[in-house]
Amino acid sequence: MRPNIVHLSATAALVVSALGLTTYHQLADSDASGTHFQGTNAVRAHGAATGESAPASAAPPATAQSRPQLPAQLPGLGPKTLARIPANTRQVVVVTGTGKNSSSSRVVLWQRADGGWRRGEVWAAHNGYKGWMDKHYEGDLHSPIGVFGLTDAGGRLADPGAKLPYHQSGAFSASGTGFEGEPLAGALDYVIALNYNRQPGTSPMDGTKPMGASRGGGIWIHVDHGGPTHACISLSKAHMRELLRTLDPADHPVAVMGDAASLAR
Repeated sequence: MRPNIVHLSATAALVVSALGLTTYHQLADSDASGTHFQGTNAVRAHGAATGESAPASAAPPATAQSRPQLPAQLPGLGPKTLARIPANTRQVVVVTGTGKNSSSSRVVLWQRADGGWRRGEVWAAHNGYKGWMDKHYEGDLHSPIGVFGLTDAGGRLADPGAKLPYHQSGAFSASGTGFEGEPLAGALDYVIALNYNRQPGTSPMDGTKPMGASRGGGIWIHVDHGGPTHACISLSKAHMRELLRTLDPADHPVAVMGDAASLAR
């Protein structure tokens, strides 16, 4: 996103829209041999005949709980979507829209662990004003559906401890109001560039658009301002800080985003 497109209003919206179940198994060891129970019964019978008290039975063996069973595949994603995730990716930010034409979505960070995928918390988010589109164009007010690398970050505020390369600059600024009259100030305090029509390994401010200007660009994950975005994904400031501190270039993180039906393909 270029500095000359971050000052937006309700009619000229931010061109940075930015953006199971674990099962537990109880394992119990038990001694059910015939000899054991026959021997016990014999002791009890002897005690009854002689008046001696039978010895107290041994305490039952302690139970052991297995490790949680993590899903081998990311839930909600179909074969076409899964095929687009790089084999070396160990962190996936899944952005699921509530509907094809909805500007509300939810975000979950999944991380590789113990041979499966461990799910993080579910975060509320906003996406493009008109929902989702397979083929995004500049100004169409849709967020692009797809799988996008997460390699670069930045913002107006100081680096909160990001593992991704972080570019701090006062050029990350927004003013005016959004689609619902909400103020845009602070929306670019933290941003993570989505590798859609951009050159990876550069500042989010870099304006290179390999697919051409008509396909849009400057699409980020940024701080939520309380309403729909132009095309980006937006999260609360606290969740943006958490995401910045967690995403690790060594894990080749990506964002997988779209409405639920599209992601299930």
